[in-house]
Amino acid sequence: MAAAAATALVLSACVPTILQPSTSESTPTGETVDAALEPFYGQTLSWEGCGDSLDCATATAPLDWDDPSAGEIDLALVRHRATGERLGSLLVNPGGPGGSGYDFVADSLDYAVGEPLQQHYDVVGFDPRGVGRSSAVACYQPAEMDEFLFGIVEGERGSDEWIQNTLQVKTEFGAACGDGTGELLGEVDTKSAARDLDMLRAALGDDELTYLGYSYGTFLGATYAGLFPDKVGRLVLDGAIDPAAGEADVSREQAKGFESALRAYLDDCLAGTECPFSGTVDDSMDEISRLLASVDASPMRGSDGREVGADTLVTAIVYPLYSAESWPYLSDMFEAVMLGDADAALSFADGYYGRNEDGSYNDNSTESFLAINCLDYTYQSDVAVMREKAASIAEAAPVIGPYFSYGDLGCMDWPATSTAERAPIRAEGAAPILVIGTTNDPATPYTWAVALADQLDSGVLLSYEGEGHTAYNKSNECVDGAVEAYFVDGTVPDDGTTC
Repeated sequence: MAAAAATALVLSACVPTILQPSTSESTPTGETVDAALEPFYGQTLSWEGCGDSLDCATATAPLDWDDPSAGEIDLALVRHRATGERLGSLLVNPGGPGGSGYDFVADSLDYAVGEPLQQHYDVVGFDPRGVGRSSAVACYQPAEMDEFLFGIVEGERGSDEWIQNTLQVKTEFGAACGDGTGELLGEVDTKSAARDLDMLRAALGDDELTYLGYSYGTFLGATYAGLFPDKVGRLVLDGAIDPAAGEADVSREQAKGFESALRAYLDDCLAGTECPFSGTVDDSMDEISRLLASVDASPMRGSDGREVGADTLVTAIVYPLYSAESWPYLSDMFEAVMLGDADAALSFADGYYGRNEDGSYNDNSTESFLAINCLDYTYQSDVAVMREKAASIAEAAPVIGPYFSYGDLGCMDWPATSTAERAPIRAEGAAPILVIGTTNDPATPYTWAVALADQLDSGVLLSYEGEGHTAYNKSNECVDGAVEAYFVDGTVPDDGTTC
Protein backbone atom coordinates (compact mmCIF):
# COMPACT_ATOMS: atom_id res chain seq x y z
CA MET A 1 0.00 0.00 0.00
CA ALA A 2 1.01 3.59 -0.53
CA ALA A 3 -0.57 6.79 0.58
CA ALA A 4 -3.76 7.63 -1.24
CA ALA A 5 -4.43 10.82 0.67
CA ALA A 6 -1.63 12.64 2.40
CA THR A 7 0.08 9.86 4.30
CA ALA A 8 3.67 8.71 4.64
CA LEU A 9 6.45 6.95 6.57
CA VAL A 10 9.50 8.15 8.42
CA LEU A 11 12.16 7.90 11.02
CA SER A 12 14.15 9.40 13.79
CA ALA A 13 17.76 8.30 13.54
CA CYS A 14 18.25 8.27 17.29
CA VAL A 15 20.49 5.84 19.13
CA PRO A 16 18.46 3.48 21.33
CA THR A 17 18.42 4.30 25.02
CA ILE A 18 21.02 2.51 27.15
CA LEU A 19 19.11 0.82 29.93
CA GLN A 20 20.09 0.29 33.55
CA PRO A 21 21.13 -1.61 35.61
CA SER A 22 24.49 -2.27 34.04
CA THR A 23 24.39 -6.04 34.49
CA SER A 24 24.34 -7.85 31.16
CA GLU A 25 23.47 -11.25 29.74
CA SER A 26 24.56 -13.22 26.71
CA THR A 27 22.08 -14.20 23.98
CA PRO A 28 22.03 -17.36 21.81
CA THR A 29 24.07 -15.49 19.20
CA GLY A 30 26.76 -14.82 21.80
CA GLU A 31 26.22 -11.06 21.92
CA THR A 32 25.85 -9.21 25.18
CA VAL A 33 22.75 -7.20 25.96
CA ASP A 34 21.44 -5.42 29.02
CA ALA A 35 19.87 -7.80 31.53
CA ALA A 36 16.50 -6.07 31.10
CA LEU A 37 16.50 -7.03 27.43
CA GLU A 38 17.81 -10.57 27.77
CA PRO A 39 14.35 -12.18 28.14
CA PHE A 40 13.51 -10.82 24.69
CA TYR A 41 16.84 -11.21 22.90
CA GLY A 42 17.43 -14.59 24.51
CA GLN A 43 13.98 -16.11 23.92
CA THR A 44 13.59 -19.44 22.18
CA LEU A 45 11.03 -19.43 19.39
CA SER A 46 8.66 -22.39 19.40
CA TRP A 47 7.93 -23.26 15.78
CA GLU A 48 4.93 -25.35 14.74
CA GLY A 49 3.82 -26.50 11.31
CA CYS A 50 1.10 -24.24 9.90
CA GLY A 51 0.78 -25.12 6.23
CA ASP A 52 2.60 -26.54 3.24
CA SER A 53 6.32 -26.29 4.13
CA LEU A 54 5.57 -23.48 6.60
CA ASP A 55 6.27 -23.08 10.31
CA CYS A 56 4.74 -20.44 12.59
CA ALA A 57 5.83 -18.95 15.89
CA THR A 58 5.06 -16.04 18.20
CA ALA A 59 7.82 -13.83 19.57
CA THR A 60 7.52 -11.55 22.59
CA ALA A 61 8.69 -7.93 22.56
CA PRO A 62 8.52 -5.11 25.10
CA LEU A 63 5.54 -2.80 24.74
CA ASP A 64 7.96 0.09 25.32
CA TRP A 65 11.62 -0.49 24.46
CA ASP A 66 12.64 2.36 26.76
CA ASP A 67 10.85 0.66 29.68
CA PRO A 68 10.95 -3.12 29.09
CA SER A 69 9.16 -3.83 32.35
CA ALA A 70 6.05 -1.87 31.29
CA GLY A 71 4.42 -4.78 29.46
CA GLU A 72 4.79 -7.14 26.55
CA ILE A 73 3.36 -7.59 23.06
CA ASP A 74 3.26 -10.49 20.60
CA LEU A 75 4.84 -10.59 17.14
CA ALA A 76 3.56 -13.18 14.66
CA LEU A 77 6.11 -15.00 12.47
CA VAL A 78 5.91 -17.47 9.60
CA ARG A 79 8.91 -19.29 8.11
CA HIS A 80 9.57 -21.15 4.88
CA ARG A 81 12.70 -23.17 5.47
CA ALA A 82 15.57 -23.12 2.97
CA THR A 83 15.23 -25.84 0.36
CA GLY A 84 18.97 -26.10 -0.27
CA GLU A 85 22.23 -24.96 1.28
CA ARG A 86 21.09 -22.62 4.06
CA LEU A 87 22.82 -19.25 4.51
CA GLY A 88 20.63 -17.92 7.31
CA SER A 89 17.31 -16.15 7.80
CA LEU A 90 15.89 -13.56 5.38
CA LEU A 91 13.27 -11.30 6.97
CA VAL A 92 10.79 -9.72 4.55
CA ASN A 93 8.49 -6.71 4.86
CA PRO A 94 5.97 -5.95 2.06
CA GLY A 95 5.35 -2.28 2.85
CA GLY A 96 2.46 -0.22 4.08
CA PRO A 97 2.92 0.70 6.82
CA GLY A 98 0.41 -1.89 7.88
CA GLY A 99 1.20 -4.63 5.36
CA SER A 100 1.31 -8.15 6.75
CA GLY A 101 4.64 -9.82 6.21
CA TYR A 102 3.08 -12.98 7.61
CA ASP A 103 0.46 -13.11 4.85
CA PHE A 104 3.00 -11.98 2.25
CA VAL A 105 5.15 -15.07 2.85
CA ALA A 106 2.37 -17.52 3.74
CA ASP A 107 0.08 -16.65 0.81
CA SER A 108 2.45 -15.47 -1.93
CA LEU A 109 5.97 -16.75 -1.28
CA ASP A 110 6.88 -16.86 -4.97
CA TYR A 111 5.83 -13.23 -5.36
CA ALA A 112 7.74 -12.19 -2.24
CA VAL A 113 11.08 -13.74 -3.21
CA GLY A 114 12.58 -15.64 -6.11
CA GLU A 115 13.55 -19.31 -6.07
CA PRO A 116 17.28 -18.72 -5.41
CA LEU A 117 16.42 -16.95 -2.15
CA GLN A 118 13.98 -19.71 -1.18
CA GLN A 119 16.77 -22.18 -1.76
CA HIS A 120 19.40 -20.51 0.40
CA TYR A 121 17.41 -18.75 3.13
CA ASP A 122 14.76 -19.43 5.69
CA VAL A 123 12.32 -16.79 4.41
CA VAL A 124 10.64 -15.23 7.44
CA GLY A 125 7.55 -13.06 7.25
CA PHE A 126 6.48 -11.08 10.30
CA ASP A 127 3.69 -8.71 11.24
CA PRO A 128 5.21 -5.56 12.78
CA ARG A 129 3.81 -4.26 16.05
CA GLY A 130 0.30 -2.96 15.57
CA VAL A 131 -0.29 -5.06 12.44
CA GLY A 132 -2.37 -8.12 11.62
CA ARG A 133 -1.70 -11.20 13.73
CA SER A 134 0.71 -9.39 16.05
CA SER A 135 -0.58 -7.25 18.92
CA ALA A 136 -2.66 -4.99 16.73
CA VAL A 137 -4.27 -1.59 16.40
CA ALA A 138 -8.06 -1.89 16.65
CA CYS A 139 -10.45 0.96 15.87
CA TYR A 140 -13.73 0.37 14.04
CA GLN A 141 -16.10 -2.46 13.19
CA PRO A 142 -16.67 -3.04 9.44
CA ALA A 143 -19.79 -0.87 9.12
CA GLU A 144 -17.98 1.99 10.87
CA MET A 145 -14.95 1.51 8.59
CA ASP A 146 -17.26 1.77 5.59
CA GLU A 147 -18.55 5.12 6.79
CA PHE A 148 -15.02 6.31 7.62
CA LEU A 149 -13.56 5.34 4.24
CA PHE A 150 -16.49 5.96 1.91
CA GLY A 151 -18.61 8.54 3.70
CA ILE A 152 -19.00 11.97 2.09
CA VAL A 153 -17.81 14.96 4.09
CA GLU A 154 -20.13 17.95 3.80
CA GLY A 155 -18.82 21.23 2.43
CA GLU A 156 -16.66 22.39 -0.44
CA ARG A 157 -13.20 20.82 -0.32
CA GLY A 158 -10.80 23.12 1.52
CA SER A 159 -13.52 25.36 2.97
CA ASP A 160 -13.82 26.05 6.70
CA GLU A 161 -16.92 23.84 6.83
CA TRP A 162 -15.19 20.95 5.06
CA ILE A 163 -12.08 21.22 7.23
CA GLN A 164 -14.12 21.24 10.43
CA ASN A 165 -16.23 18.27 9.33
CA THR A 166 -13.17 16.33 8.19
CA LEU A 167 -11.42 17.02 11.48
CA GLN A 168 -14.44 15.71 13.38
CA VAL A 169 -14.43 12.47 11.36
CA LYS A 170 -10.70 11.98 11.93
CA THR A 171 -10.91 12.85 15.64
CA GLU A 172 -13.69 10.32 16.21
CA PHE A 173 -11.66 7.67 14.42
CA GLY A 174 -8.59 8.43 16.55
CA ALA A 175 -10.64 8.24 19.76
CA ALA A 176 -11.94 4.82 18.71
CA CYS A 177 -8.38 3.67 18.03
CA GLY A 178 -7.34 4.86 21.48
CA ASP A 179 -10.22 3.02 23.13
CA GLY A 180 -9.70 -0.17 21.13
CA THR A 181 -5.90 -0.33 21.22
CA GLY A 182 -4.86 1.11 24.57
CA GLU A 183 -1.24 1.87 25.37
CA LEU A 184 0.02 0.08 22.27
CA LEU A 185 -1.30 2.94 20.12
CA GLY A 186 1.58 5.14 21.29
CA GLU A 187 4.22 2.46 20.65
CA VAL A 188 3.69 1.47 16.99
CA ASP A 189 6.26 3.87 15.54
CA THR A 190 8.85 2.63 13.07
CA LYS A 191 11.77 3.11 15.46
CA SER A 192 10.15 0.67 17.90
CA ALA A 193 9.46 -1.76 15.03
CA ALA A 194 13.13 -1.55 14.01
CA ARG A 195 14.15 -2.48 17.55
CA ASP A 196 11.77 -5.44 17.31
CA LEU A 197 13.55 -6.39 14.11
CA ASP A 198 16.91 -6.55 15.86
CA MET A 199 15.43 -8.70 18.60
CA LEU A 200 13.95 -11.04 15.98
CA ARG A 201 17.35 -11.28 14.31
CA ALA A 202 18.90 -12.48 17.55
CA ALA A 203 16.04 -14.84 18.39
CA LEU A 204 16.45 -16.42 14.93
CA GLY A 205 20.12 -17.00 15.74
CA ASP A 206 21.62 -14.62 13.16
CA ASP A 207 24.64 -12.47 13.96
CA GLU A 208 23.65 -9.92 11.30
CA LEU A 209 20.34 -8.95 9.74
CA THR A 210 19.54 -10.14 6.23
CA TYR A 211 16.48 -8.25 5.09
CA LEU A 212 14.34 -7.45 2.05
CA GLY A 213 12.04 -4.44 2.41
CA TYR A 214 9.58 -3.16 -0.15
CA SER A 215 8.11 0.39 -0.16
CA TYR A 216 7.55 1.37 3.51
CA GLY A 217 9.68 -1.68 4.30
CA THR A 218 12.64 0.33 2.98
CA PHE A 219 12.02 2.92 5.67
CA LEU A 220 11.89 0.21 8.32
CA GLY A 221 15.13 -1.26 6.97
CA ALA A 222 16.87 2.10 6.78
CA THR A 223 15.73 2.90 10.31
CA TYR A 224 17.23 -0.39 11.45
CA ALA A 225 20.51 0.44 9.73
CA GLY A 226 20.61 3.82 11.44
CA LEU A 227 20.06 2.25 14.86
CA PHE A 228 22.19 -0.88 14.44
CA PRO A 229 24.78 -0.26 11.69
CA ASP A 230 27.12 -2.90 13.12
CA LYS A 231 24.39 -5.56 12.74
CA VAL A 232 23.68 -4.84 9.06
CA GLY A 233 24.30 -7.88 6.90
CA ARG A 234 22.74 -7.88 3.42
CA LEU A 235 19.91 -5.37 3.11
CA VAL A 236 17.89 -4.70 -0.04
CA LEU A 237 15.53 -1.71 0.03
CA ASP A 238 13.24 -1.78 -3.04
CA GLY A 239 10.92 1.14 -3.81
CA ALA A 240 12.75 3.41 -1.42
CA ILE A 241 11.43 6.09 0.90
CA ASP A 242 13.39 9.28 1.60
CA PRO A 243 13.67 9.47 5.41
CA ALA A 244 14.37 13.20 5.26
CA ALA A 245 11.13 14.11 3.44
CA GLY A 246 8.40 15.75 5.52
CA GLU A 247 4.69 15.00 5.30
CA ALA A 248 3.97 17.75 2.78
CA ASP A 249 6.97 16.72 0.66
CA VAL A 250 5.81 13.10 0.65
CA SER A 251 2.26 14.03 -0.32
CA ARG A 252 3.47 16.29 -3.12
CA GLU A 253 5.94 13.77 -4.54
CA GLN A 254 3.45 10.91 -4.40
CA ALA A 255 0.83 13.04 -6.12
CA LYS A 256 3.39 13.82 -8.84
CA GLY A 257 4.28 10.14 -9.05
CA PHE A 258 0.71 8.97 -9.55
CA GLU A 259 0.05 11.81 -11.99
CA SER A 260 3.07 10.73 -14.03
CA ALA A 261 1.90 7.11 -13.97
CA LEU A 262 -1.59 8.22 -15.03
CA ARG A 263 -0.11 10.07 -18.01
CA ALA A 264 1.93 6.97 -18.92
CA TYR A 265 -1.27 4.89 -18.77
CA LEU A 266 -3.09 7.37 -21.02
CA ASP A 267 -0.24 7.44 -23.52
CA ASP A 268 -0.46 3.66 -23.78
CA CYS A 269 -4.26 3.65 -23.78
CA LEU A 270 -4.63 6.23 -26.56
CA ALA A 271 -2.26 4.23 -28.76
CA GLY A 272 -4.66 1.26 -28.60
CA THR A 273 -8.08 0.55 -30.06
CA GLU A 274 -10.21 0.15 -26.94
CA CYS A 275 -9.44 3.28 -24.94
CA PRO A 276 -12.30 5.15 -23.22
CA PHE A 277 -10.49 8.43 -23.93
CA SER A 278 -9.73 10.28 -27.16
CA GLY A 279 -7.56 13.17 -28.28
CA THR A 280 -4.24 13.87 -26.58
CA VAL A 281 -2.93 12.90 -23.16
CA ASP A 282 -3.55 16.46 -21.98
CA ASP A 283 -7.14 16.29 -23.26
CA SER A 284 -7.66 13.05 -21.34
CA MET A 285 -6.11 14.42 -18.16
CA ASP A 286 -8.53 17.35 -18.36
CA GLU A 287 -11.41 14.92 -18.75
CA ILE A 288 -10.32 12.97 -15.67
CA SER A 289 -10.00 16.23 -13.74
CA ARG A 290 -13.57 17.15 -14.69
CA LEU A 291 -14.77 13.68 -13.73
CA LEU A 292 -13.19 13.98 -10.28
CA ALA A 293 -14.64 17.44 -9.75
CA SER A 294 -18.05 16.14 -10.79
CA VAL A 295 -18.19 13.30 -8.27
CA ASP A 296 -16.67 15.58 -5.63
CA ALA A 297 -19.66 17.90 -6.06
CA SER A 298 -22.26 15.17 -6.69
CA PRO A 299 -21.19 11.66 -5.62
CA MET A 300 -22.34 8.55 -7.49
CA ARG A 301 -24.14 5.79 -5.63
CA GLY A 302 -23.27 2.11 -5.94
CA SER A 303 -25.69 -0.81 -5.91
CA ASP A 304 -24.93 -1.51 -2.24
CA GLY A 305 -25.77 2.06 -1.21
CA ARG A 306 -22.22 3.33 -0.77
CA GLU A 307 -21.29 6.53 -2.50
CA VAL A 308 -18.32 7.29 -4.76
CA GLY A 309 -16.94 10.74 -4.16
CA ALA A 310 -13.64 12.11 -5.41
CA ASP A 311 -11.56 10.49 -2.66
CA THR A 312 -12.92 7.02 -3.44
CA LEU A 313 -12.53 7.54 -7.18
CA VAL A 314 -8.90 8.67 -6.71
CA THR A 315 -8.27 5.49 -4.69
CA ALA A 316 -9.83 3.45 -7.51
CA ILE A 317 -7.56 5.17 -10.05
CA VAL A 318 -4.43 4.81 -7.94
CA TYR A 319 -4.91 1.09 -7.21
CA PRO A 320 -4.25 -0.21 -10.77
CA LEU A 321 -1.45 2.31 -11.35
CA TYR A 322 0.83 0.22 -9.14
CA SER A 323 1.44 -2.13 -12.07
CA ALA A 324 1.32 -1.54 -15.83
CA GLU A 325 -0.21 -5.01 -16.19
CA SER A 326 -3.38 -3.60 -14.56
CA TRP A 327 -3.83 -0.74 -17.03
CA PRO A 328 -6.49 -2.56 -19.13
CA TYR A 329 -8.62 -2.94 -16.00
CA LEU A 330 -8.24 0.77 -15.31
CA SER A 331 -9.70 1.43 -18.77
CA ASP A 332 -12.68 -0.77 -17.92
CA MET A 333 -13.20 1.12 -14.66
CA PHE A 334 -13.07 4.53 -16.35
CA GLU A 335 -15.54 3.41 -19.02
CA ALA A 336 -17.97 2.14 -16.38
CA VAL A 337 -17.79 5.32 -14.31
CA MET A 338 -18.31 7.47 -17.40
CA LEU A 339 -21.49 5.49 -18.03
CA GLY A 340 -22.70 6.18 -14.50
CA ASP A 341 -21.75 2.82 -12.94
CA ALA A 342 -20.17 3.36 -9.52
CA ASP A 343 -19.67 -0.34 -8.72
CA ALA A 344 -16.46 -0.71 -10.73
CA ALA A 345 -14.82 2.11 -8.77
CA LEU A 346 -16.05 0.64 -5.49
CA SER A 347 -14.60 -2.72 -6.47
CA PHE A 348 -11.15 -1.18 -7.06
CA ALA A 349 -11.31 0.80 -3.82
CA ASP A 350 -12.34 -2.36 -1.99
CA GLY A 351 -9.28 -4.11 -3.39
CA TYR A 352 -7.06 -1.30 -2.15
CA TYR A 353 -8.55 -1.40 1.35
CA GLY A 354 -8.85 -5.19 1.59
CA ARG A 355 -12.66 -5.11 1.83
CA ASN A 356 -14.64 -8.24 0.95
CA GLU A 357 -17.98 -8.51 -0.83
CA ASP A 358 -19.76 -9.26 2.45
CA GLY A 359 -18.52 -5.97 3.93
CA SER A 360 -15.83 -7.51 6.13
CA TYR A 361 -12.18 -6.44 5.97
CA ASN A 362 -9.27 -8.84 5.56
CA ASP A 363 -7.10 -7.18 8.17
CA ASN A 364 -6.38 -3.99 10.07
CA SER A 365 -4.01 -2.58 7.47
CA THR A 366 -5.86 0.72 7.06
CA GLU A 367 -6.05 1.32 10.80
CA SER A 368 -2.42 0.43 11.43
CA PHE A 369 -1.35 2.46 8.38
CA LEU A 370 -2.84 5.60 9.90
CA ALA A 371 -1.69 4.84 13.45
CA ILE A 372 1.94 4.29 12.42
CA ASN A 373 2.02 7.39 10.22
CA CYS A 374 0.61 9.55 13.01
CA LEU A 375 3.65 8.62 15.11
CA ASP A 376 6.25 8.68 12.35
CA TYR A 377 5.51 12.24 11.21
CA THR A 378 4.98 15.60 12.84
CA TYR A 379 1.75 17.44 12.04
CA GLN A 380 0.53 20.96 12.62
CA SER A 381 -2.86 22.63 13.16
CA ASP A 382 -2.55 25.92 11.26
CA VAL A 383 -5.26 25.89 8.58
CA ALA A 384 -3.54 28.66 6.63
CA VAL A 385 -0.41 26.50 6.36
CA MET A 386 -2.54 23.53 5.29
CA ARG A 387 -4.02 25.60 2.48
CA GLU A 388 -0.57 26.73 1.37
CA LYS A 389 0.59 23.11 1.25
CA ALA A 390 -2.58 22.11 -0.62
CA ALA A 391 -1.93 24.80 -3.24
CA SER A 392 1.66 23.59 -3.65
CA ILE A 393 0.55 19.98 -4.13
CA ALA A 394 -2.17 20.97 -6.60
CA GLU A 395 0.32 23.02 -8.59
CA ALA A 396 2.71 20.06 -8.78
CA ALA A 397 -0.03 17.59 -9.76
CA PRO A 398 -3.13 19.44 -11.04
CA VAL A 399 -5.32 16.34 -11.53
CA ILE A 400 -4.40 14.09 -8.59
CA GLY A 401 -2.88 16.66 -6.24
CA PRO A 402 -6.06 18.33 -4.93
CA TYR A 403 -7.04 15.02 -3.31
CA PHE A 404 -3.66 14.39 -1.65
CA SER A 405 -3.89 17.39 0.67
CA TYR A 406 -4.86 18.20 4.27
CA GLY A 407 -3.12 15.15 5.74
CA ASP A 408 -2.53 17.07 8.97
CA LEU A 409 -6.23 16.76 9.81
CA GLY A 410 -5.89 12.99 10.31
CA CYS A 411 -3.34 13.29 13.12
CA MET A 412 -4.00 16.71 14.69
CA ASP A 413 -6.05 15.22 17.55
CA TRP A 414 -4.49 11.76 17.58
CA PRO A 415 -4.63 10.24 21.09
CA ALA A 416 -0.93 9.28 21.03
CA THR A 417 1.60 12.09 20.79
CA SER A 418 4.77 11.94 18.72
CA THR A 419 8.08 13.80 18.69
CA ALA A 420 9.28 12.25 15.43
CA GLU A 421 11.37 14.41 13.13
CA ARG A 422 12.34 13.77 9.54
CA ALA A 423 16.09 13.34 9.21
CA PRO A 424 18.61 11.76 6.84
CA ILE A 425 19.93 8.32 7.78
CA ARG A 426 23.66 7.76 7.50
CA ALA A 427 24.20 4.33 9.10
CA GLU A 428 27.93 4.94 9.42
CA GLY A 429 29.94 1.73 9.44
CA ALA A 430 27.19 -0.44 7.92
CA ALA A 431 27.94 -3.04 5.25
CA PRO A 432 26.80 -2.17 1.70
CA ILE A 433 23.05 -1.57 1.48
CA LEU A 434 21.40 -2.07 -1.92
CA VAL A 435 18.75 0.58 -2.73
CA ILE A 436 16.45 0.02 -5.74
CA GLY A 437 14.42 2.69 -7.50
CA THR A 438 12.06 2.41 -10.47
CA THR A 439 12.17 5.47 -12.72
CA ASN A 440 8.38 5.89 -12.95
CA ASP A 441 7.32 4.32 -9.68
CA PRO A 442 4.07 6.12 -8.74
CA ALA A 443 4.02 5.34 -5.02
CA THR A 444 7.68 5.76 -4.11
CA PRO A 445 9.13 8.16 -6.69
CA TYR A 446 12.58 7.46 -8.07
CA THR A 447 14.01 10.62 -6.50
CA TRP A 448 13.51 9.03 -3.08
CA ALA A 449 15.72 6.07 -3.98
CA VAL A 450 18.41 8.45 -5.19
CA ALA A 451 18.12 10.44 -1.96
CA LEU A 452 18.29 7.39 0.31
CA ALA A 453 21.26 5.88 -1.52
CA ASP A 454 23.06 9.23 -1.21
CA GLN A 455 22.26 9.53 2.50
CA LEU A 456 23.46 6.07 3.47
CA ASP A 457 27.23 6.00 3.85
CA SER A 458 27.27 2.54 2.27
CA GLY A 459 24.27 2.98 -0.06
CA VAL A 460 24.46 1.42 -3.53
CA LEU A 461 21.85 2.55 -6.06
CA LEU A 462 20.34 0.12 -8.57
CA SER A 463 17.91 1.78 -11.03
CA TYR A 464 15.20 0.10 -13.06
CA GLU A 465 13.94 2.03 -16.08
CA GLY A 466 10.26 1.19 -16.17
CA GLU A 467 6.77 1.51 -14.75
CA GLY A 468 5.16 0.23 -11.58
CA HIS A 469 5.84 -0.01 -7.87
CA THR A 470 9.08 -1.82 -6.88
CA ALA A 471 11.30 -3.78 -9.23
CA TYR A 472 12.62 -7.06 -7.77
CA ASN A 473 10.91 -10.33 -8.73
CA LYS A 474 8.88 -8.64 -11.48
CA SER A 475 10.40 -10.65 -14.36
CA ASN A 476 13.35 -8.34 -15.04
CA GLU A 477 16.41 -10.58 -15.28
CA CYS A 478 18.82 -7.70 -14.72
CA VAL A 479 17.24 -6.59 -11.43
CA ASP A 480 16.57 -10.13 -10.23
CA GLY A 481 20.09 -11.25 -11.03
CA ALA A 482 21.68 -8.34 -9.18
CA VAL A 483 19.53 -8.82 -6.07
CA GLU A 484 20.01 -12.57 -5.93
CA ALA A 485 23.77 -12.40 -6.53
CA TYR A 486 23.97 -9.90 -3.67
CA PHE A 487 21.95 -12.05 -1.26
CA VAL A 488 23.44 -15.42 -2.21
CA ASP A 489 27.06 -14.60 -3.10
CA GLY A 490 27.54 -11.22 -1.45
CA THR A 491 28.28 -9.64 -4.85
CA VAL A 492 27.55 -5.93 -4.63
CA PRO A 493 26.58 -4.31 -7.96
CA ASP A 494 28.33 -1.17 -9.07
CA ASP A 495 26.74 1.95 -7.65
CA GLY A 496 24.59 3.55 -10.35
CA THR A 497 23.86 0.32 -12.24
CA THR A 498 20.79 0.68 -14.49
CA CYS A 499 18.54 -2.14 -15.69
